[in-house]
Amino acid sequence: MLTKSTPNTGQLNLFHSELFSQLDTKDPLIQLANTINWTVFDNAFEKYYCQDNGRPSKPIRLMVGLLLLKQLENLSDERVVLQFKRNPYYQYFYLSRGY
Repeated sequence: MLTKSTPNTGQLNLFHSELFSQLDTKDPLIQLANTINWTVFDNAFEKYYCQDNGRPSKPIRLMVGLLLLKQLENLSDERVVLQFKRNPYYQYFYLSRGY
């Protein structure tokens, strides 16, 4: 079952506004996240997901984002997940409102 990427509601939660406002906006990962048109990936991959049955998927943006980060940093699967949990720039890469 397809889970949509993070909705752009305009409402920030406490964690998002406090931590992400302290990040360096000139960081290459932030600039890349804000440059990518994420809806292209959603539209391209949603046809491979069932809309009405099965286990809910992880958002397409998360999967594509982790794959991009893995390739950019030359990380293993386990290492990219660990970095995602620990690194706020990696989290921003997935959670930013971007393009």
